[in-house]
Amino acid sequence: MFLIEGKNVEFKREYMDDIKYAVIAFANTNGGKLYIGINDDGTIYGVDNVDDTMLRLTNMIRDIVRPDVTMFTDYSVEKMEHKDVIVLTVQRGTARPYYLYSKGIRPEGVYVRQGASSVPASKTAILNMIRETSGDCYEDARSINQQLTFEKAKEYFAKKKVEFGDAQKRTLNIIGEDGTYTNLGMLLSDQCTHTIKMAVFEGSKKSVFKDRKELTGSLLEQLEEAYTYIDQFNHTRAEFKGLDRIDKRDYPAEALREALLNALVHRDYSVSGSTLISIFDGRIEFVTIGGLVRGISYDDIMLGVSALRNKKLANVFYRLKLIEAYGTGIMKINECYADQAVKPIIEVSNNAFKITLPNLNYNQEMHEVGIKNERMKMVLSLFGKKDSIVRKDVDDLLGVSQSTSSILLREMLDNGLIVKVGSGRNLKYRLKIRS
Repeated sequence: MFLIEGKNVEFKREYMDDIKYAVIAFANTNGGKLYIGINDDGTIYGVDNVDDTMLRLTNMIRDIVRPDVTMFTDYSVEKMEHKDVIVLTVQRGTARPYYLYSKGIRPEGVYVRQGASSVPASKTAILNMIRETSGDCYEDARSINQQLTFEKAKEYFAKKKVEFGDAQKRTLNIIGEDGTYTNLGMLLSDQCTHTIKMAVFEGSKKSVFKDRKELTGSLLEQLEEAYTYIDQFNHTRAEFKGLDRIDKRDYPAEALREALLNALVHRDYSVSGSTLISIFDGRIEFVTIGGLVRGISYDDIMLGVSALRNKKLANVFYRLKLIEAYGTGIMKINECYADQAVKPIIEVSNNAFKITLPNLNYNQEMHEVGIKNERMKMVLSLFGKKDSIVRKDVDDLLGVSQSTSSILLREMLDNGLIVKVGSGRNLKYRLKIRS
């Protein structure tokens, strides 16, 4: 028999540890045969202890390669020139990428055939293999990171009195049929790669940051931290009707909860980028990556129709009693504002979904008056340091434009708080002396 090494054939003089690379590469590419007992030049060397070598080979493949590739391997012994040669046949596997358990689904753990060699796969090749074998469902695909931990998820499940052992992980699809962690598992793990970015802005524009925060870790941990962060800005205003005091929060708690859950459950996790939550004086915006699921329109969601992008993630949230029923979130948000003059705004693009909740206690006109009065107090405080000021002093103090400073000074003149001294380039302002 004449054999030559190539893409589907490899020779080994004897059993050695690097056989594992060829096994993984054959399973990830187009299959192949590995001959133990043949020299690199094709001459027959033979195997003395066939049974021991076969045992070591089968144990190595079972213990080192993930997912389980044994069903795609076959062993036989052939006589060549009166010597025993072990032939390991490896078929192309259906759960690619196969990888070294100790290295994970990374280039140093995943190998493919390139000519007569087994070489590390590129990240692109690895992702392509995952897509080919997992289909289009992001949740079902194997997580690239297989070194996942679930400390925060365990705490959350325990708090909700829901079991969270290996059996439950398999039922929930955190662990897939091949025994590896799925992307759903990654989302719930402490190593989740997706984040929530939160910011608090002064006024109604994204020009001045008052605070910002980025949340990481398990989605369950991010959910709790995000709600706690938002809640500290959900102020309470007291109103009185006769002798009765009525407390009214800026935002209905249920609307905040549903908007936050919607942002986490329905976003497209196959796209990198953070969920954005922006808090302004008069509104909160939730911006989620991923538009509507194909086949669902804006009018549909306003009627309560829902098509889940992340069905298994929604199932986890349902079991944890975070969501009561599918497709009711938007309707609940609208119901919270049913008797209010202001309403939530829902906007959809091809790649994003945005919910804006208005602040029920916010009065734009009163807010602007408050800002104006505060600025006037700041300008008046300048006269404690100098006898007169110029417009540029106000620009620098307030960090506003020339036109804004000029309008403010004109109102202060009209209100009899200050007086003009000089004109043109020599124009100054002094505190009005009251008799």
